Amino acid sequence: MKLSTTTRTAALSAALAATFALSACGASNEETDAGTAAAGGDSGEELSGTLVGAGASSQQAAMQGWTAGYSSVQPDVTVNYDPVGSGGGREQFIAGGTNFAGSDAALDDEELAAAQERCAGGEIFELPNYIAPIAVVYNLEGVEGLNLPPEVIAGIFAQQITNWNDPAIAEANPDATLPDQAITVVNRSDESGTTENFTEYLSAVAPDVWTYEPSGDWPVQGGEQAQGTSGVVSAVQAGQGTIGYADLSQAGDLGVANVGVGEEFVEPTAESAAAVVENSETLEGRGEYDYAIELARDTTESGNYPIVLISYHIGCITYEDQETADLVSDFMSYVISEEGQQAAAEAAGSAPISDGLREQAQTAIDAITAG
Repeated sequence: MKLSTTTRTAALSAALAATFALSACGASNEETDAGTAAAGGDSGEELSGTLVGAGASSQQAAMQGWTAGYSSVQPDVTVNYDPVGSGGGREQFIAGGTNFAGSDAALDDEELAAAQERCAGGEIFELPNYIAPIAVVYNLEGVEGLNLPPEVIAGIFAQQITNWNDPAIAEANPDATLPDQAITVVNRSDESGTTENFTEYLSAVAPDVWTYEPSGDWPVQGGEQAQGTSGVVSAVQAGQGTIGYADLSQAGDLGVANVGVGEEFVEPTAESAAAVVENSETLEGRGEYDYAIELARDTTESGNYPIVLISYHIGCITYEDQETADLVSDFMSYVISEEGQQAAAEAAGSAPISDGLREQAQTAIDAITAG
């Protein structure tokens, strides 16, 4: 279904330093007022225990913001999150090793059936709680602004457009002085949710140029490869005439391209990323509390930036014990709250979810119980 509420915006900031386990237990036990407590759960009840999650590394900085903020709401709850990657997070959750998963991709049909079995044979939730623009980053001396139509982006990354003064690039940038210089494409060497989202975009907007299936593994031979988002950013920075794709929050001083959408070129921002999610639809044929989204990658809507990564939180509607159900419900309520989304935006440069997505998510969270 389409959402139609007004999106919220937030200023982008640099991502926090990565860690491999995040905990909310070390913060000071400050007195919590009633309003803050209400942001953390259903009734502000004081909870204690440990919540374990694993999954997407894209959520890592945001999870730091969430766990730090949540510690002021529930100082006796520890939240541990292992950024093993989306696939590893889904696998661990399905196997029963974690209470929830973080994933840059929704469960596929086989995983969905296995997850339902893991959840006492019942429903699961998939909540799009983290939204981040994927930027096309470049390092090209003398070129501070760059407009790239979808077909040109696809041609560059398919290594069909190989020089910066190519007529297709020049046509979209009549005021730029483009050098006669080879283009060096930098892509991820590791399986990546960022790569999967980027190749989904290329496949949707330029299927005649980008003839590869969407995948978390980069499909084109040649170019330069780098491990992780930080590796891509470092490789683009270290070269000249380089271009790559990375989470906008980590783009730093690199050039960031404006992407062709309809008749305009759209800058990647928190606002433009949230807008395309707002105008997308949920996947059909899923469970009652499954809000996986079919992104409108080929949108022509003004102000919508379509190269977006959505990272989900995946969990059970029915847990085996009440303590786990209470902890998951309370933490997820904080994550989707305005306070929680602002904490993620400040930590990771993500786009706060809209009121419509928040209302949807709260419906699922309210249904979490013990079997």
